[in-house]
Amino acid sequence: MSVFTPVSPAQLTDWLQRYDLGTLVALQGISEGVQNSNFFVDTEDARHVLTLFEKVDSTLLPFYLDLMAHLAGHGIPCPAPRPARDGSLLGTLNGRPAALFSRLSGASVLNPTSAHCAVIGRAMAQLHLAGSTFPAPPHPRGADWIAATAARVMSILSAGDAAMLAAELSCQRDHTATLPGGVIHADLFRDNVLFTDGSTPCIGGLLDFYFAGRGDWLFDLAIVANDWCGNADATLDRARTAALLSAYAEIRPFNAAEHAAWPWQLRAAALRFWLSRLEDFHCPQPGEDVTVRDPDAYRRILAQRIAGDETTLSLASLLA
Repeated sequence: MSVFTPVSPAQLTDWLQRYDLGTLVALQGISEGVQNSNFFVDTEDARHVLTLFEKVDSTLLPFYLDLMAHLAGHGIPCPAPRPARDGSLLGTLNGRPAALFSRLSGASVLNPTSAHCAVIGRAMAQLHLAGSTFPAPPHPRGADWIAATAARVMSILSAGDAAMLAAELSCQRDHTATLPGGVIHADLFRDNVLFTDGSTPCIGGLLDFYFAGRGDWLFDLAIVANDWCGNADATLDRARTAALLSAYAEIRPFNAAEHAAWPWQLRAAALRFWLSRLEDFHCPQPGEDVTVRDPDAYRRILAQRIAGDETTLSLASLLA
Protein backbone atom coordinates (compact mmCIF):
# COMPACT_ATOMS: atom_id res chain seq x y z
CA MET A 1 0.00 0.00 0.00
CA SER A 2 1.06 3.61 -0.43
CA VAL A 3 1.80 4.30 3.24
CA PHE A 4 5.09 6.07 3.67
CA THR A 5 4.74 6.83 7.40
CA PRO A 6 3.11 4.07 9.50
CA VAL A 7 0.75 5.01 12.32
CA SER A 8 -0.04 2.65 15.19
CA PRO A 9 -3.37 2.55 17.03
CA ALA A 10 -1.66 3.81 20.18
CA GLN A 11 -0.11 6.78 18.34
CA LEU A 12 -3.42 7.67 16.73
CA THR A 13 -5.35 7.32 20.00
CA ASP A 14 -3.05 9.87 21.58
CA TRP A 15 -3.31 12.22 18.58
CA LEU A 16 -7.11 12.06 18.53
CA GLN A 17 -7.28 13.59 22.00
CA ARG A 18 -7.30 16.99 20.28
CA TYR A 19 -10.74 16.16 18.79
CA ASP A 20 -14.16 15.43 20.26
CA LEU A 21 -14.77 12.25 18.28
CA GLY A 22 -14.90 9.47 20.84
CA THR A 23 -12.73 6.37 21.15
CA LEU A 24 -10.77 4.92 18.24
CA VAL A 25 -12.50 1.81 16.87
CA ALA A 26 -10.51 0.91 13.71
CA LEU A 27 -7.43 2.00 11.75
CA GLN A 28 -6.57 0.76 8.24
CA GLY A 29 -4.04 1.94 5.64
CA ILE A 30 -5.37 2.89 2.21
CA SER A 31 -3.63 1.37 -0.82
CA GLU A 32 -4.55 4.04 -3.40
CA GLY A 33 -2.50 7.16 -3.92
CA VAL A 34 1.16 7.94 -4.51
CA GLN A 35 1.69 11.29 -2.75
CA ASN A 36 0.54 10.91 0.88
CA SER A 37 -0.04 8.34 3.62
CA ASN A 38 -3.77 7.75 4.02
CA PHE A 39 -5.77 5.75 6.54
CA PHE A 40 -9.39 4.89 7.21
CA VAL A 41 -10.17 5.87 10.79
CA ASP A 42 -13.35 4.87 12.61
CA THR A 43 -14.23 6.39 15.96
CA GLU A 44 -17.31 5.98 18.12
CA ASP A 45 -18.88 9.06 16.55
CA ALA A 46 -18.08 8.85 12.83
CA ARG A 47 -15.93 7.50 10.00
CA HIS A 48 -12.97 9.56 8.82
CA VAL A 49 -9.90 9.61 6.60
CA LEU A 50 -6.54 10.51 8.12
CA THR A 51 -3.90 11.98 5.79
CA LEU A 52 -0.22 12.41 6.60
CA PHE A 53 1.28 14.75 4.02
CA GLU A 54 4.54 13.39 2.63
CA LYS A 55 5.43 15.38 -0.50
CA VAL A 56 2.92 18.24 -0.42
CA ASP A 57 4.45 21.69 0.02
CA SER A 58 3.74 22.48 3.68
CA THR A 59 3.33 26.17 2.87
CA LEU A 60 0.36 25.27 0.65
CA LEU A 61 -1.43 22.99 3.13
CA PRO A 62 -3.51 25.79 4.72
CA PHE A 63 -4.71 26.72 1.21
CA TYR A 64 -5.69 23.13 0.36
CA LEU A 65 -7.58 22.63 3.59
CA ASP A 66 -9.34 25.99 3.38
CA LEU A 67 -10.23 25.27 -0.26
CA MET A 68 -11.83 21.93 0.59
CA ALA A 69 -13.75 23.53 3.43
CA HIS A 70 -14.92 26.26 1.04
CA LEU A 71 -15.98 23.82 -1.67
CA ALA A 72 -17.73 21.51 0.79
CA GLY A 73 -19.60 24.54 2.12
CA HIS A 74 -20.78 25.28 -1.43
CA GLY A 75 -22.19 21.82 -1.99
CA ILE A 76 -19.22 20.21 -3.76
CA PRO A 77 -18.90 16.59 -2.55
CA CYS A 78 -15.27 16.74 -1.42
CA PRO A 79 -13.63 15.75 1.88
CA ALA A 80 -14.38 18.31 4.59
CA PRO A 81 -11.49 18.89 7.01
CA ARG A 82 -12.54 18.20 10.59
CA PRO A 83 -11.57 21.00 12.98
CA ALA A 84 -9.91 20.17 16.30
CA ARG A 85 -11.22 21.62 19.56
CA ASP A 86 -9.17 24.77 18.99
CA GLY A 87 -10.56 25.18 15.45
CA SER A 88 -7.34 24.19 13.68
CA LEU A 89 -7.55 21.98 10.59
CA LEU A 90 -3.91 20.88 10.55
CA GLY A 91 -1.80 19.07 13.12
CA THR A 92 1.40 17.00 13.30
CA LEU A 93 1.58 13.21 13.66
CA ASN A 94 4.78 11.13 13.57
CA GLY A 95 6.70 14.12 12.29
CA ARG A 96 4.34 14.75 9.38
CA PRO A 97 1.66 17.42 8.86
CA ALA A 98 -1.65 15.62 9.34
CA ALA A 99 -5.35 16.29 8.97
CA LEU A 100 -8.58 14.40 9.53
CA PHE A 101 -11.40 14.50 6.96
CA SER A 102 -14.96 13.33 6.55
CA ARG A 103 -15.10 9.92 4.87
CA LEU A 104 -17.18 9.94 1.70
CA SER A 105 -19.23 7.07 0.35
CA GLY A 106 -18.96 5.20 -2.92
CA ALA A 107 -16.35 3.49 -5.06
CA SER A 108 -14.29 4.41 -8.10
CA VAL A 109 -15.49 3.31 -11.54
CA LEU A 110 -12.55 2.23 -13.68
CA ASN A 111 -14.58 1.64 -16.86
CA PRO A 112 -16.83 4.71 -17.06
CA THR A 113 -19.74 4.98 -19.46
CA SER A 114 -20.98 8.08 -21.25
CA ALA A 115 -23.38 8.55 -18.34
CA HIS A 116 -20.49 8.62 -15.86
CA CYS A 117 -18.63 11.11 -18.07
CA ALA A 118 -21.66 13.38 -18.21
CA VAL A 119 -21.93 13.35 -14.42
CA ILE A 120 -18.26 14.21 -13.96
CA GLY A 121 -18.56 16.96 -16.61
CA ARG A 122 -21.34 18.63 -14.64
CA ALA A 123 -19.44 18.19 -11.37
CA MET A 124 -16.34 19.83 -12.86
CA ALA A 125 -18.29 22.86 -14.05
CA GLN A 126 -19.88 23.20 -10.61
CA LEU A 127 -16.48 22.89 -8.93
CA HIS A 128 -14.97 25.53 -11.21
CA LEU A 129 -17.76 27.99 -10.56
CA ALA A 130 -17.79 27.32 -6.80
CA GLY A 131 -14.07 28.06 -6.63
CA SER A 132 -14.08 30.97 -9.07
CA THR A 133 -13.86 33.63 -6.34
CA PHE A 134 -11.63 31.69 -3.97
CA PRO A 135 -8.09 33.18 -3.80
CA ALA A 136 -5.61 30.60 -5.03
CA PRO A 137 -1.93 30.37 -5.94
CA PRO A 138 -0.99 28.87 -9.34
CA HIS A 139 -1.36 25.10 -9.36
CA PRO A 140 2.01 23.55 -8.50
CA ARG A 141 2.68 21.74 -11.77
CA GLY A 142 2.49 24.58 -14.23
CA ALA A 143 5.00 25.87 -16.77
CA ASP A 144 7.94 26.21 -14.36
CA TRP A 145 7.50 22.65 -13.07
CA ILE A 146 7.15 21.32 -16.64
CA ALA A 147 10.43 22.93 -17.68
CA ALA A 148 12.34 21.83 -14.57
CA THR A 149 11.07 18.24 -14.68
CA ALA A 150 11.74 17.91 -18.41
CA ALA A 151 15.32 19.01 -17.81
CA ARG A 152 15.73 16.38 -15.06
CA VAL A 153 14.40 13.43 -17.06
CA MET A 154 15.66 14.31 -20.55
CA SER A 155 18.96 12.47 -20.13
CA ILE A 156 17.32 9.18 -19.11
CA LEU A 157 15.01 8.99 -22.14
CA SER A 158 15.68 7.15 -25.34
CA ALA A 159 16.78 9.32 -28.26
CA GLY A 160 13.30 9.08 -29.82
CA ASP A 161 11.46 9.99 -26.62
CA ALA A 162 13.88 12.83 -25.87
CA ALA A 163 13.26 14.26 -29.34
CA MET A 164 9.51 13.92 -28.86
CA LEU A 165 9.67 15.69 -25.50
CA ALA A 166 11.82 18.54 -26.82
CA ALA A 167 9.52 19.06 -29.81
CA GLU A 168 6.41 19.10 -27.65
CA LEU A 169 7.89 21.59 -25.20
CA SER A 170 8.63 23.89 -28.15
CA CYS A 171 5.12 23.47 -29.57
CA GLN A 172 3.50 24.20 -26.23
CA ARG A 173 5.50 27.42 -25.86
CA ASP A 174 4.23 28.49 -29.29
CA HIS A 175 0.56 27.83 -28.45
CA THR A 176 -0.13 29.74 -25.27
CA ALA A 177 -3.52 31.40 -24.96
CA THR A 178 -5.50 33.48 -22.47
CA LEU A 179 -8.31 31.23 -21.29
CA PRO A 180 -10.97 31.42 -18.56
CA GLY A 181 -9.75 30.03 -15.29
CA GLY A 182 -9.71 29.96 -11.53
CA VAL A 183 -9.39 27.08 -9.10
CA ILE A 184 -8.75 23.75 -10.84
CA HIS A 185 -8.45 20.27 -9.34
CA ALA A 186 -5.61 19.29 -11.75
CA ASP A 187 -5.68 15.56 -10.86
CA LEU A 188 -9.29 14.35 -11.23
CA PHE A 189 -8.54 10.83 -12.41
CA ARG A 190 -11.08 8.02 -12.22
CA ASP A 191 -9.65 6.79 -8.92
CA ASN A 192 -10.17 10.24 -7.41
CA VAL A 193 -13.96 10.11 -7.88
CA LEU A 194 -16.39 7.98 -5.88
CA PHE A 195 -19.76 6.93 -7.29
CA THR A 196 -22.56 5.67 -5.08
CA ASP A 197 -24.58 2.58 -5.97
CA GLY A 198 -27.72 3.06 -8.03
CA SER A 199 -29.19 2.75 -11.50
CA THR A 200 -28.17 6.35 -12.32
CA PRO A 201 -24.55 7.46 -11.73
CA CYS A 202 -24.27 9.77 -8.75
CA ILE A 203 -21.06 11.21 -7.32
CA GLY A 204 -20.32 10.40 -3.70
CA GLY A 205 -17.03 12.25 -3.54
CA LEU A 206 -14.25 14.13 -5.35
CA LEU A 207 -10.90 13.33 -3.76
CA ASP A 208 -7.23 14.42 -3.63
CA PHE A 209 -7.06 18.19 -4.05
CA TYR A 210 -3.30 18.41 -3.44
CA PHE A 211 -2.45 19.59 -6.95
CA ALA A 212 -5.22 22.20 -6.93
CA GLY A 213 -4.58 25.85 -7.61
CA ARG A 214 -5.26 28.58 -10.13
CA GLY A 215 -5.18 27.43 -13.73
CA ASP A 216 -7.09 27.23 -17.00
CA TRP A 217 -10.42 25.43 -16.59
CA LEU A 218 -10.00 23.86 -20.02
CA PHE A 219 -6.72 22.26 -18.95
CA ASP A 220 -8.53 20.68 -16.00
CA LEU A 221 -11.13 19.29 -18.39
CA ALA A 222 -8.43 17.97 -20.73
CA ILE A 223 -6.87 16.01 -17.85
CA VAL A 224 -10.23 14.34 -17.27
CA ALA A 225 -10.85 13.66 -20.96
CA ASN A 226 -7.48 11.95 -21.40
CA ASP A 227 -8.15 9.62 -18.47
CA TRP A 228 -11.92 9.10 -18.52
CA CYS A 229 -12.53 9.01 -22.26
CA GLY A 230 -9.50 7.14 -23.59
CA ASN A 231 -9.60 3.87 -25.50
CA ALA A 232 -7.05 1.06 -25.22
CA ASP A 233 -5.20 2.44 -28.25
CA ALA A 234 -4.96 5.90 -26.59
CA THR A 235 -7.54 7.48 -28.91
CA LEU A 236 -10.45 9.38 -27.41
CA ASP A 237 -13.83 7.68 -27.38
CA ARG A 238 -16.12 10.10 -29.17
CA ALA A 239 -19.30 9.31 -27.25
CA ARG A 240 -17.73 9.61 -23.80
CA THR A 241 -15.81 12.77 -24.73
CA ALA A 242 -18.93 14.39 -26.16
CA ALA A 243 -20.89 13.48 -23.03
CA LEU A 244 -18.21 15.01 -20.78
CA LEU A 245 -17.97 18.26 -22.75
CA SER A 246 -21.68 18.71 -23.42
CA ALA A 247 -22.61 18.26 -19.76
CA TYR A 248 -19.89 20.70 -18.71
CA ALA A 249 -20.98 23.28 -21.30
CA GLU A 250 -24.58 23.18 -20.07
CA ILE A 251 -23.34 24.83 -16.88
CA ARG A 252 -20.35 26.82 -18.18
CA PRO A 253 -20.31 27.34 -21.97
CA PHE A 254 -16.96 27.47 -23.78
CA ASN A 255 -15.75 30.65 -25.46
CA ALA A 256 -14.02 31.02 -28.84
CA ALA A 257 -10.51 30.93 -27.36
CA GLU A 258 -11.29 27.62 -25.67
CA HIS A 259 -12.57 26.14 -28.93
CA ALA A 260 -9.26 26.98 -30.58
CA ALA A 261 -7.16 25.74 -27.66
CA TRP A 262 -8.81 22.37 -27.00
CA PRO A 263 -6.44 20.13 -29.05
CA TRP A 264 -3.43 21.85 -27.49
CA GLN A 265 -4.83 21.52 -23.98
CA LEU A 266 -5.25 17.77 -24.51
CA ARG A 267 -1.56 17.62 -25.45
CA ALA A 268 -0.54 19.82 -22.51
CA ALA A 269 -2.43 17.56 -20.10
CA ALA A 270 -0.80 14.44 -21.56
CA LEU A 271 2.63 16.05 -21.33
CA ARG A 272 2.15 16.99 -17.69
CA PHE A 273 1.34 13.41 -16.67
CA TRP A 274 4.01 11.81 -18.83
CA LEU A 275 6.56 13.97 -17.00
CA SER A 276 5.15 13.33 -13.53
CA ARG A 277 5.14 9.58 -14.09
CA LEU A 278 8.67 9.66 -15.47
CA GLU A 279 9.74 11.48 -12.32
CA ASP A 280 7.93 9.04 -10.01
CA PHE A 281 9.25 6.01 -11.92
CA HIS A 282 12.89 7.02 -12.02
CA CYS A 283 13.04 8.84 -8.66
CA PRO A 284 10.69 6.82 -6.43
CA GLN A 285 10.14 7.71 -2.80
CA PRO A 286 10.97 4.94 -0.29
CA GLY A 287 7.86 3.56 1.39
CA GLU A 288 5.78 0.49 2.08
CA ASP A 289 4.72 -1.10 -1.22
CA VAL A 290 4.57 2.29 -2.96
CA THR A 291 2.38 2.52 -6.05
CA VAL A 292 4.30 3.76 -9.13
CA ARG A 293 2.36 4.26 -12.37
CA ASP A 294 3.64 3.40 -15.85
CA PRO A 295 4.95 6.51 -17.66
CA ASP A 296 4.62 4.82 -21.06
CA ALA A 297 0.83 5.06 -20.84
CA TYR A 298 1.01 8.86 -21.06
CA ARG A 299 3.76 8.80 -23.65
CA ARG A 300 1.35 6.85 -25.86
CA ILE A 301 -1.48 9.28 -25.10
CA LEU A 302 0.70 12.27 -25.97
CA ALA A 303 1.88 10.62 -29.20
CA GLN A 304 -1.73 9.93 -30.16
CA ARG A 305 -2.82 13.52 -29.42
CA ILE A 306 0.09 14.84 -31.51
CA ALA A 307 -0.94 12.61 -34.41
CA GLY A 308 -4.67 13.14 -33.87
CA ASP A 309 -7.12 14.63 -36.33
CA GLU A 310 -7.88 18.15 -35.07
CA THR A 311 -11.33 18.00 -36.69
CA THR A 312 -12.16 14.94 -34.63
CA LEU A 313 -10.78 16.59 -31.51
CA SER A 314 -12.47 19.96 -32.03
CA LEU A 315 -14.99 21.19 -29.47
CA ALA A 316 -17.41 22.20 -32.23
CA SER A 317 -17.40 18.67 -33.62
CA LEU A 318 -17.82 17.06 -30.21
CA LEU A 319 -20.59 19.42 -29.09
CA ALA A 320 -22.57 19.17 -32.35
